[in-house]
Amino acid sequence: MIAHALLVAGVCAATLAYGRAWYACRNEWALRRGLSWLAGAALALIALSPPMMHFGHARIEGHMIQHLMLGMYAPVGLVLAAPVTLALRVLPQRAGRTLVRLLASIPVRTLVHPVSAALLDIGAMFVLYLTPLYGFMHDTAWAGTLLHLHFLLAGCLFVWSIVGPDPAPHRPGLRLRLLVFFLAMALHGALSKYMYLHGYPLDSASTLDQRRLAAELMYYGGDLAAIAMAIAFFAACFRPRAPARRSQGGIGTKRTRTPTRC
Repeated sequence: MIAHALLVAGVCAATLAYGRAWYACRNEWALRRGLSWLAGAALALIALSPPMMHFGHARIEGHMIQHLMLGMYAPVGLVLAAPVTLALRVLPQRAGRTLVRLLASIPVRTLVHPVSAALLDIGAMFVLYLTPLYGFMHDTAWAGTLLHLHFLLAGCLFVWSIVGPDPAPHRPGLRLRLLVFFLAMALHGALSKYMYLHGYPLDSASTLDQRRLAAELMYYGGDLAAIAMAIAFFAACFRPRAPARRSQGGIGTKRTRTPTRC
């Protein structure tokens, strides 16, 4: 219970921090970004609410709904809110530079690479549902909270690596990200079908029909998240860029920049 309360408190604290930064930049920050964060945080808190926790522990269908909300839907809202960009606008100069150096470090760059993020997110699902790990997570309270935290963080990493609007100088190109995205979604769908056909997770106390219903929820629910990510991806690809203007000497171009401080 303490671990779960800390997880809920962490989501609330992050939302309060985002709200304060949003208020500081209220005249220069897009409304859609703030609403995106609120939607993502609301989905996460609903998934962690007592009724959903009870439903997720009692029925595998409830667990799968939590998985979709924490690992796929909430991350889309949180990432598209561009929290790193907002943080860089409100942090003091020294703290902002520290954050930039951290994001540019090799460990972080490796962690947020699309391939690494897909392995942590989609790959972990194979381990969870096709091994006895699901039963252990289901029967152990702290392990269940750790699983929910993993769903949320791994989902955010994956979404950010593919469609994150925050600046990332070392982010791979569009083709690689698109390839990883489609492969990851294909593997997610293949896992759902395999679970339906063979009744996984086998160590679940649910009936075969319940497990198959959970697999269907995972399959079709994953498609909804994939559609949302695809829309965000191609919207970013075709978004018109800031017009370039010539420098005073008439040689070269210079792009206009938005203020970095609020």
